[in-house]
Amino acid sequence: MRGGTSRGPYMQRKDLPQELNALSEVLVRVIGSGHPLNIDGIGGGASVTTKVAMLSPSDDDWADIDYFFAQVSVLDKSVDYKPTCGNILSGVGPAAIEMGLLQARGDTTTVRIRAVNTNARVEALVQTPGGHVEYAGDAQIDGVPGTAAPIMLTFMDVQGSATGSLLPTGAVRDIIDDVEVTCMDVAMPTVIARADAFGLSGHETADDLNKNEAFMKKMLAIRMKAGTLMGLGDVSESVEPKFCLIAAPKNGGNIAARDFTPWTCHPSIAVTGSQCLAACLLHPGTVADGLAALLPQQSPASITIEHPSGIISLVINYHAKGKDFTVESAEVLRTARLLARGELII
Repeated sequence: MRGGTSRGPYMQRKDLPQELNALSEVLVRVIGSGHPLNIDGIGGGASVTTKVAMLSPSDDDWADIDYFFAQVSVLDKSVDYKPTCGNILSGVGPAAIEMGLLQARGDTTTVRIRAVNTNARVEALVQTPGGHVEYAGDAQIDGVPGTAAPIMLTFMDVQGSATGSLLPTGAVRDIIDDVEVTCMDVAMPTVIARADAFGLSGHETADDLNKNEAFMKKMLAIRMKAGTLMGLGDVSESVEPKFCLIAAPKNGGNIAARDFTPWTCHPSIAVTGSQCLAACLLHPGTVADGLAALLPQQSPASITIEHPSGIISLVINYHAKGKDFTVESAEVLRTARLLARGELII
């Protein structure tokens, strides 16, 4: 399925090895990791097309479906189970119904999803007229051609998702290798820095940033040190924390962003990363101070982020009083589409 601006296979967890090393071997074969084109698998040669969703009925009192996510590398045959993915999550509700893990209920079906990797809770509102998933519609998200049926996602339990803390270093700002950063954990632990700290405008194309070897080397070194400061340990083989560059907006948004996956620039922006960035804009004293335009002054706050493919808009429900700042939930519109069903040969 395509889920948001990502793509990958959605499978039942019971059909796969339970032991993680054996599971990783299977997923590497499924994706074709180890070749830049993933030529011997169904990956697409980019981090947004080498993702896997594994679903099962949930034993949680709140949730309907457990969603276990895997980020498979393009080249080095590694699999990361630490993060979750909000874009791939867009397809979890439709996939669960298609697989018979959940029955559609009326013209719209609310699917309660537990993200196993981070223990976050997400509600997905899926269009199901006549008891079947509807994929056609008028909703449009930048980074995907055409339109599709809307899927509204509400993310809960997003604060401190991986580290247990909104500000895992204990500071609103840190200086790493002479670059000022904000390290924050909302849905995805993220290191956020101003583009001009690297001599960049923040409006470069993703391809230009990927080719900027000096910048990429410096950025990845900062990310590694930030990972240690955030309590994540050695992050050399993990996609956490992500890295995000910010700049003043140009097209009516609240901020311009370039999100890193982290070894390449995201062609749009991660749904989880967008939540963390929105929280960074709203939290006083972060590196976003003075860059963000026309920020709302009360909760819920509608935030629009400019990215290489266009914009993403989301609503953040939060509480702020003095030094107390808490993110309660985030809402974002996504779409998904069923691409194929059948057998994967490994």
